[in-house]
Amino acid sequence: MITLDQSPLDPAFVQDPYSFYDTARATGPVLYWADYGMLAAFDHATVHALLRDKRLGREIPDDLRMPVPDHLTDFYAVEQHSMLEHEPPRHTELRGLVLRAFTSRRIAGLQGDIEEICADLIAKFPRDADFDLIPAYCTEVPVRVIARLLGVPEDMGPDLLRWSGAMVAMYQAGRDRTIEDAANTAAREFSDFLRSYIDARRNDPRDDLITQLIAAEEDGQKLSTESLIGTCVLLLNAGHEATVHSLGNAVHCLLQNTVPAITPQVVEEVLRYDPPLHMFTRYAYEQVQVGDQTLYPGDQVALMLGAAGRDPAVYAAPERFDPDRKTTPHLAFGGGMHFCVGAPLARLEMQVALSALFDACPDLHETQAPRYADSFHFHKLERLMVHL
Repeated sequence: MITLDQSPLDPAFVQDPYSFYDTARATGPVLYWADYGMLAAFDHATVHALLRDKRLGREIPDDLRMPVPDHLTDFYAVEQHSMLEHEPPRHTELRGLVLRAFTSRRIAGLQGDIEEICADLIAKFPRDADFDLIPAYCTEVPVRVIARLLGVPEDMGPDLLRWSGAMVAMYQAGRDRTIEDAANTAAREFSDFLRSYIDARRNDPRDDLITQLIAAEEDGQKLSTESLIGTCVLLLNAGHEATVHSLGNAVHCLLQNTVPAITPQVVEEVLRYDPPLHMFTRYAYEQVQVGDQTLYPGDQVALMLGAAGRDPAVYAAPERFDPDRKTTPHLAFGGGMHFCVGAPLARLEMQVALSALFDACPDLHETQAPRYADSFHFHKLERLMVHL
């Protein structure tokens, strides 16, 4: 078995993980990544196949479950009700109920809201100074959209951002006790808020997603309050965090390349070229042969979404951003039964937000070379300093 030694905290890797992916893919494409203690798949075909293989899943096998530390009880109380961490039949029940509320009509109906939010943020850009586009635009668009979608006050944006950032930090390399304590506090505060808000909506229904989730029912099953909380937290954390970094990475990419218009095809290409989530893991529930390697029950495998998007076996000149590219769909939203439920909303937000930004600010330009944050397996910019 060929072993890789590559710290996800190495500064050179953080700034350019793609060179490492290219070497690993050419060597493997399935190799043992010592720093993570698991096999990792780097080519598109293997990642695509394993995302859809029902012999693997996200749910921790019973014999591998560890007692929850006392200082993380609130965090894992939320996690255990997240559909992302379950397999059928529980995952099927939760996803089915969520999709009854998270409809294509509801998402499409948000376009006007997204346009309004973008226009408001752009009008507030400074006109005579450099500014960081990440907090001024890329962060604010999705948090205000998710607030409107859920039906919570938009002035809660700072709290939502604080809770989301603290909880999502649990999934990055190099987490420590400080990160864990902050995540647990955020989970408790977010859960307490949502519990009281859900109770209020039961007695005072509105035209928002929380009300729709309360009403959603399938085969006599409804979401419990704890499942409602887990679902709302997932929609914020997974959807918001990914969209922030998708927008930041996309703006940086588009400022380096000439693109006549922001088409849906351009959105798909930036997601392939520089996605926000680079690694997704699965547990093996049965023995699975992966190339010349074997996964045994309980083994984890890392599916390298960021590497799959740069596979030359699928994409011609994959290191080149090509707004006219027409080829195999990317895997930035995952695949199989865990395909991102918020993908249609993320695509709409990117389409509207990028178009609004470049239409209103045709002379926007970077004033500093951006750096990627030390937060693998998320691939995001620390800041994006620009000037109009």
